[in-house]
Amino acid sequence: MKKILYLMRHGETLFNEKRKIQGACDSPLTELGAKQAKIAGEYLKNMPLDHAYCSTSERSCDTLEIILNDRLPYTRLKGLKEMNYGLFEGESQDLNPKSLDDFETFFVPYGGESRSDVKERMVKTCTEIMEKDNHVNVLAVSHSGACFNFLDVWQDSKNELAKGFPNCCIFKYEYEDRTFTLLEVIRHDFESYLK
Repeated sequence: MKKILYLMRHGETLFNEKRKIQGACDSPLTELGAKQAKIAGEYLKNMPLDHAYCSTSERSCDTLEIILNDRLPYTRLKGLKEMNYGLFEGESQDLNPKSLDDFETFFVPYGGESRSDVKERMVKTCTEIMEKDNHVNVLAVSHSGACFNFLDVWQDSKNELAKGFPNCCIFKYEYEDRTFTLLEVIRHDFESYLK
């Protein structure tokens, strides 16, 4: 049976606004981040969701709670968390590697994760979710780097990366035979909603 996973990035946070590296560390949603979550909730409110998950980060939980608005319970999973950037956590994004290839193991000597680690963790977690009984239409709120690395397992992600992964964008995947196929990426036009 074909199933659908809506894998989503959380709303804008204080560290996003201030251009701080944010992986294992956390910061609260901004006012804009809460509005983004409400807009995503409007988009998803008529979808037949049967289960919901998020990472253990406050920013993901808060985003999901705004979206669901008590529609159904949710489960927090460490496997959906963002890449750990080690000693670079909370520092300026200007310190990030300039090349995508450099991200592979750059943070490992500083106590962080490799991209391969994140890919493996995300595939394991999302597959376990979708293999559960009665999981046909699932929403999971995660993070930009985690979502990107997950996508990179299933297809060349460069085209989607060039379009950007804004806060609260939604990756819609079809799941069948332990394989995820990207159907579309929903990038909300927040500016028009917020006018």
